Amino acid sequence: MELKINNNFKQFESVQLSVQELLDLELPGKQNGIAVAVNHQVIPKPIWKNTLLSENDHILIITATQGG
Repeated sequence: MELKINNNFKQFESVQLSVQELLDLELPGKQNGIAVAVNHQVIPKPIWKNTLLSENDHILIITATQGG
């Protein structure tokens, strides 16, 4: 499966991934303070496990940072 993550194309061996599975692969242990959008739609954290991704989906992962 090919996905576009933060404007970079990435290939995955799995045919089916949920948002949570993608985050487990891309950001293991660093999932607090992030927001995820799939095809310009924000996905609430409680449904990451149940939201399945499709070939060529556009994923935006935003990480909160400290500072000011």
